[in-house]
Amino acid sequence: MGWVATRRGASNLAVAGAAGAAHPPPDPSLEREGGVIALLTALSIRNVVLIEALDLEFGAGLSVLTGETGAGKSILLDSLGLALGARADSGLVRNGEAQASVIATFDPPTGDHRAAALLIDNGVEMEPGEPLIIRRMVKADGGSRAFVNDQPCSAALLRELGGSLVEIHGQHDDRGLLNARGHRALLDAYGRCDTGAVGTAHSAWRKAAAALAEARATVETAARDRDYLAHAVEELRSFAPEPGEEAALAEERATMQKGARLTDDLTTISECLTGSDGGLAQLRQAARRLDRIAGEEPLLTAVLEALDRAVVEAGEAEDRLAEAAEALSFDPARLDSIETRLFDLRGLARKHQVQPDDLAALCEEMAAKLAAIEGGEEHIAALETEVATKAAAYRAAAQALSGERQLAAGRLDAAVAGELAPLKLDAARFRTVVAPLDEGQWTGQGMDRVEFEISTNPGAPFAPLIKIASGGELSRFILALKVALAEQGGADTLIFDEIDRGVGGAVASAIGERLARLAQSNQILVVTHSPQVAARGAGHLLIAKSSDGTVTRTGVHALDDQERREEIARMLSGAEITAEARAQADRLLETL
Repeated sequence: MGWVATRRGASNLAVAGAAGAAHPPPDPSLEREGGVIALLTALSIRNVVLIEALDLEFGAGLSVLTGETGAGKSILLDSLGLALGARADSGLVRNGEAQASVIATFDPPTGDHRAAALLIDNGVEMEPGEPLIIRRMVKADGGSRAFVNDQPCSAALLRELGGSLVEIHGQHDDRGLLNARGHRALLDAYGRCDTGAVGTAHSAWRKAAAALAEARATVETAARDRDYLAHAVEELRSFAPEPGEEAALAEERATMQKGARLTDDLTTISECLTGSDGGLAQLRQAARRLDRIAGEEPLLTAVLEALDRAVVEAGEAEDRLAEAAEALSFDPARLDSIETRLFDLRGLARKHQVQPDDLAALCEEMAAKLAAIEGGEEHIAALETEVATKAAAYRAAAQALSGERQLAAGRLDAAVAGELAPLKLDAARFRTVVAPLDEGQWTGQGMDRVEFEISTNPGAPFAPLIKIASGGELSRFILALKVALAEQGGADTLIFDEIDRGVGGAVASAIGERLARLAQSNQILVVTHSPQVAARGAGHLLIAKSSDGTVTRTGVHALDDQERREEIARMLSGAEITAEARAQADRLLETL
């Protein structure tokens, strides 16, 4: 069968065994800027170490997990960690089984939730309103597979996605608030420091700097060719090539060369036709004589007519011969000049590896490059001025942001300090370090390095959290920070593993009060041995181990009000529950 644990009429969580049916609780939502937060709603575990089959459902608020030492609380957390991207160890597979599996179900991340962005960036499809389901399987012979909404998922994406949804704080925690890389964003969220202006200024500065670098590289490359370009432009401009010039010169030279070959023949032909002894003169003389005697004989008239036609044709031939001689006449000096220019024109074309007709355009192109080189220094000076202006704007915006961060750091330090004493950390000191970065490390997020540091004892130096605190002390520091930061970033579901280790009484009560306060904006799961903390939960899970003599199993039971009273009494008194322990349990529950 299944069980439902209730408190003050509000169902918070449910649990079912392999044969039982889960009772889904109502899901009071928690709101944050950017959308409804993505709560862990269900956890299904199969064949993980001592857990054969277990289905858990969770709601908003504070849920506590209790049980005897060795009952298997760590197995439950290991199972969840496996679903969130922890190392897949085949030792987690229950003895005799082929594989273990864990399914974690979350509310769909919406708005600007980091998990939503990760899903989009990695092409993981989600139907609107559908839950986010992460499934991880580990084989007994090694190897594992992960799926997000039934789509295969890499281990790297699973770790990043899990970190955006759940933070597990315990003795071996090295993520979440202990990761200094996220401290700057947390401080900015806490102080409501707007990095938009800095990001815009940084982008403009980098863009101007890139343009300057490109211009310098262009001028530097072109400057190496300055002398060559200057010489080439001067040479081409002096020569003044024109498109079509090669064809015109070649045609003129061919005509002159033809005239040189035909000159002697034309002169001989002209001498045969013209002059006092030329053929044309002889024809004319013959025609005059024939004209005087043509009347003596009718046949001579026909001869005269033919001779007159010959004189006319010979005259025309003489005229055409003169025209041809004129056309084919040439000046040897001109021919030599044409041949020299044609040779030089073709030589320049070969030198510059272009066609002769393209030399004029090449000259203009080279002249433009030379002008760019000569004007490059002026252009670079203008770009340098622009870069300096943009850099100054970025520095001003980043310095203003640094000032905001310093003020926010002071407020955060005071807020955390107010939380330390009630948590039995009154000798410790906390500080938020806002230190300048080297210029090469400046980004669109500013020019500051932000890190949370603590000193655990008077006179002890400050150092990062992870290097000083340990165990329950570390968890209490995390709790103090989380309470101070309240809704400012981080995962929506926080799990604290034995945060009350080594403390009791008033300190345990203070821990419980702060967990309950934090649960107003986050979903909180806490593994605890403290009755004061357990009494604060909106829901209570009891983890217990059972054996039938051959097989040992870990089970989880959601407690109702009466069962919860008994469990808190057990935590107060030990193995034997006394009436006094039950009365004390009632007082703890009634005062909350």
